[in-house]
Amino acid sequence: MKTENKIYLIVGVVSVLLMVGSFLIPGEPTMKDDLPWHIEHPAPNSVRVFGLTLGQSSTADAENKFKEEAKPSLFKAPNGQLIAEVFFEQVDLAGLRSKVVLTIDVPETELKGMYERGLRMAATGSGKKITIASEDAARLRTHPISSLTYIPGFRVEDEMFLKRFGQPAQRVKEKGSGAIHWLYPQNGLDITLGGEDKPLLQYVSPTQFHKLSEPLLAHGEVLAQSAVPAVTP
Repeated sequence: MKTENKIYLIVGVVSVLLMVGSFLIPGEPTMKDDLPWHIEHPAPNSVRVFGLTLGQSSTADAENKFKEEAKPSLFKAPNGQLIAEVFFEQVDLAGLRSKVVLTIDVPETELKGMYERGLRMAATGSGKKITIASEDAARLRTHPISSLTYIPGFRVEDEMFLKRFGQPAQRVKEKGSGAIHWLYPQNGLDITLGGEDKPLLQYVSPTQFHKLSEPLLAHGEVLAQSAVPAVTP
């Protein structure tokens, strides 16, 4: 193995060890906003994670936080629903490269305009992806974030999530894929675990949590349930 490849390997291993250590070692590191379990509630039924307040912070705020330019896209689901997202491919959080996807809260009429002005369309496994015009991408950066999905750069053991987040209110298994969802409605958090796949942590406002949980409960299997404080939509 070449010397430079050995260096890259060592750096990668050290980064993973630092992140794993931050999950396991008690105490709060200096950059608390970089940690996925550091969830704040600035107001009742609000969520602030990675220094971003859902429903208030914008894509521009996220770009300042992550020090990366977001890649915007518009998606059309098979049922016709339009969803605006921005993607951060290499975000450095707690010493580890991760991916972050933001869903943006855009009025329906504006989404339709973006769709009509779209430059290109490509089929995906779950609908169609539309490349939006540059002026629409600029406007998208001003709208508030409605949800945040965090994809860490390594697989996290279940015990780490239990240590940092505690017992979920429910564990729900998808009948199709077999993925397990750990639901924390009081924090607006859904952790998706898929065996050897990397986990997904999706955050929404607690008042919007039913939009995540209801489809899962309707088409999945509840594996475990515990009592948690109720959240009023």
